[in-house]
Amino acid sequence: MTDPAVDRAPRTETEPRSRRAADETTLGSTVTTARTRIVGERTGWLADAIVALVRGGRAVRAVGGRVLRVVSAVVTPLGWTVAALVPLALLAGYAWGWVELVVLGALGATLAVVAVVYLIGRVRLAVDLVPPPSRVAVGDPATARVRVGNPSRRRAFSLVADVPVGAEIVPVSIPGLPAGAEIERELAVPTARRGRLALGPVRTVRADPIGLVRRELVWTDALELIVHPRTIDIPSTSSGLVRDLEGQPTRDLTPADIAFHALREYVPGDDRRHIHWKSTAKTGTFMVRQFEETRRSHLVVALSVASIDFGSDAEFELAVSVTGSLGTRAVRDGRDVSVVVSAVTPEFAKRAVVALRPLATLTPSRLLDDLALVEHSPAALGILDVARLAGDDARGVSVAFLVVGSTVTPARLRTAASAFPPSVEVVALLCDPDRVPGRQRLGAFTVITIGSLGDLRRAMRGEQTW
Repeated sequence: MTDPAVDRAPRTETEPRSRRAADETTLGSTVTTARTRIVGERTGWLADAIVALVRGGRAVRAVGGRVLRVVSAVVTPLGWTVAALVPLALLAGYAWGWVELVVLGALGATLAVVAVVYLIGRVRLAVDLVPPPSRVAVGDPATARVRVGNPSRRRAFSLVADVPVGAEIVPVSIPGLPAGAEIERELAVPTARRGRLALGPVRTVRADPIGLVRRELVWTDALELIVHPRTIDIPSTSSGLVRDLEGQPTRDLTPADIAFHALREYVPGDDRRHIHWKSTAKTGTFMVRQFEETRRSHLVVALSVASIDFGSDAEFELAVSVTGSLGTRAVRDGRDVSVVVSAVTPEFAKRAVVALRPLATLTPSRLLDDLALVEHSPAALGILDVARLAGDDARGVSVAFLVVGSTVTPARLRTAASAFPPSVEVVALLCDPDRVPGRQRLGAFTVITIGSLGDLRRAMRGEQTW
């Protein structure tokens, strides 16, 4: 038998240390570092030397990469060509005894040295790009300013700054400035077309006359200018063509509203607050009031962005302006308004995108920001699909405006208007600068032909002809 005292004998210090060392070896074996990938588990001076060589090579490669990037940003393709041909010309000229090649090589080297001299030094300037208001309308004058100062103690030489304005680059001539002087130059910002316009950054270029080297200095950040569509102030949506429809009943019956319709017998589930006690006392049966659902003053402005619905770009721009004028007027009036445009299917999509894209109506500026970026497309839904999608979600809508171009026929307009419930008043705004403006009733909907924004104002006043 085994002596229990032996089993209960304390362990020695050697066993825990060896187990601890084994555990540390097991844990460390799962870690992979750059050293283990290079020399594995080897130690000693040779392994350390190999690791040092690899680290030194990486440092040299990093420095060389930075230098190459700097040089590549300065040397032009012509400069690289001259740098490659100069040593070849000198070597071939001395090897074959061709004096012409030696002269060409020496001339190329001289030009390279002169080009490098043009890059020596740095101009100390304080440049500021002052943009026009961040939001302007089409046709409004907009001017940006480039303010240049010389904070140094020496005179600054004249230079030419390049300022990108949209797709163009505008050169700005800056004369030599004495120490502490400041000058300001104005830039005319084109606003003939709505959209997002990039402005800046201001750059200056130092280059040699031959074009071997070129160093570009960026002085300011790039800015953005949004050109809104042209809009017009129209009469309030609570007067004129669009009356305040609150309180006018529809044909839909509801157990609770404002417009009283009739009395009927009580059925389980009716609200007891609507029991008509006098009629109940006369008939001996519980009678409850029934109401007609009142029309909510909710406007919908639906703009088609399908290219097939417009005959020209001028028609589409007029349609965007009409949409902006209606939407901003409704937002200012505190109306519940929805402005939607047809969705555009991506170029390589497997199936068409059948949806509407709502625009922001929180503030007039937010709405005009979205309209500034709207473009017509052949891959967008036409007015028939737009009306159908808007009609599917027309509960509570009182008036729906359909904004289209001249290519939409009366038959298509009639089909589009039929997509809305009978309780919705549909108004088609046909934008055509070449057609005589007017207003006519086609069955259950109204068609207003608009040739300019002034016609929209007269139409919203409720004028029949103008």
